[in-house]
Amino acid sequence: MKQNFDLLVIGAGIIGLAHALHAARRGLRVAVLDRDAQANGASIRNFGFVTVTGQAEHHTWRRARRARDVWAEIAPLAGIPIHHRGLLMAARRPEAVSVLQEFLASPMGEGCRLLEGADIPVPLRSDYLLAALHSPHELRVESRKAIPRLAQWLEQSLGVSFFWRTAVRGVSSGEVDSTQGVFSAPRIVVCPGPDISTLFPDIFAHRQVTLCKLHMLRLADPGWRLPAAIMSDLGLHRYRGYADCPSLPLLRQRLQREQKNELDNGVHLIVVQSADGSLVVGDSHHYGATPDPFQPEEVDALILREAQLVLDLPAPKVIERWTGLYPSGPDDAFFEAPMPGVRLVSVTSGTGASTGFGLAEEVLADMEANP
Repeated sequence: MKQNFDLLVIGAGIIGLAHALHAARRGLRVAVLDRDAQANGASIRNFGFVTVTGQAEHHTWRRARRARDVWAEIAPLAGIPIHHRGLLMAARRPEAVSVLQEFLASPMGEGCRLLEGADIPVPLRSDYLLAALHSPHELRVESRKAIPRLAQWLEQSLGVSFFWRTAVRGVSSGEVDSTQGVFSAPRIVVCPGPDISTLFPDIFAHRQVTLCKLHMLRLADPGWRLPAAIMSDLGLHRYRGYADCPSLPLLRQRLQREQKNELDNGVHLIVVQSADGSLVVGDSHHYGATPDPFQPEEVDALILREAQLVLDLPAPKVIERWTGLYPSGPDDAFFEAPMPGVRLVSVTSGTGASTGFGLAEEVLADMEANP
């Protein structure tokens, strides 16, 4: 017997949950299907850092601002703590300071300010840093707890049905064939995360999507509290929101001379803090059709060294390590209609937590306008 709904969502990561949230709030009967017993992918293996400042101009920046607002609204409703807010982008080099000054002069720098000297807060190394950009726009949740809580709240408060341990074998207009039988709905959203081979692989291939592996670390409580999430000069090189700053090529040249190993391993710095005081620190980027599952110590050492150059961390103690895996491509995200009533949705920049709620609204609006 078919199970009938108004919307079927394939994938219970943050992108799937974002679609379920917006659809359920519109009064639709929603079911979410996931092959695992609980969320286990990139959505729980990240920083939980909802990043606005530094996102690519136009679509991604707009989606990030909307997603931040949705997180701020639903987190207290779902019992999800917000552990801290804001961003401090630490600059060790004059070229990085120039990039930050140019960014501040752009529309995306609104609300941000440059801190120098004694205004740089502890535990940043104010004696070593030249400046730090402060952005008030970000917030941070604990991903491994926030995603399960969000799913539970969607089920209990908004009536979303979850079918765990349910692998989808095929999708057609109006129907999903799964290991738990056939599901029916006029609208189907496919959010497969890093599984770019099972459903609609031709679309992923056409869009040149591959996979990215990243290294993550958790450090023991250092005895101080962060005033905001932390990033460094290396983030200016990676985040597309700084791409148009005239001083960026000079910074990249200097980074190539001074930190070639970090660039070769895709290392940049993000540090956030959990309720127990521990620090989540990352990350690196290695690409391939099937990245290996290993976590070389020399890459972790590069990440830790960058953290020590920015923060008061004389003897960091690693208490946990893990890797993440997400789809990566030339676009920050995309959605397509492979057939009527079906949308394939993929965030291909590692920004799912930061942009998913904004992206999902666009997808559902597109489905209403173009059934």
